[in-house]
Amino acid sequence: MDGDAFSDLALLSPLPSGSPIEFLRKYLHQIPPHLMTSFALVTTPKQRSLIPDMRNRRLRYTETAPKQLELESAKARWPHLWSGHERYGKRAAEDEKEWANTSFLDGMQQQVGQLGSLLGEYEEEREVERARCLKPTRGIPQDVQESPEELSVDFERRIKELFIYGLLEGADYDLCDWSEQYDIYDEERWFDEEEADEMEGGGEYDY
Repeated sequence: MDGDAFSDLALLSPLPSGSPIEFLRKYLHQIPPHLMTSFALVTTPKQRSLIPDMRNRRLRYTETAPKQLELESAKARWPHLWSGHERYGKRAAEDEKEWANTSFLDGMQQQVGQLGSLLGEYEEEREVERARCLKPTRGIPQDVQESPEELSVDFERRIKELFIYGLLEGADYDLCDWSEQYDIYDEERWFDEEEADEMEGGGEYDY
């Protein structure tokens, strides 16, 4: 941790350099904004999930319907978590085709020809293969079927839980972890210190 950046915090206990999570838990609302994001360099989203105020911020953030967690975006980004059976590359293929038709050679159809459709097909094949490699065998009986609505609700719930507990790999946690706009006050708080103590004892989500 940068000694110069945290020199103003050196007199506090515990030291931010030695126990950053405990320091954040104790002084989260007192740390100057220009120093706050520096803690992202020495802590992980999973480690910060031990801090109730941090989980409350993430919870409030998920309730704002952020782009990175919206259904179609999340399905494309974390296909191994999606239990549906649709064609994974459909959206990516459509994006590739649109690029060829509108941007490539300024969208001049006589030069583009069937390039858009061809690129779309290639992209869909790549995404299907990528999803096949990522998606694990869950051991769910094949005769148990959920409706598309149920699959979507279950997937969104799982994405939300994984995000809150710092287990959603590749998600941008800096958008909410360091922002006071997502603070939840006493009467609205969902997570508290008692649960944090249970998590430190091993009671955390395992996905």
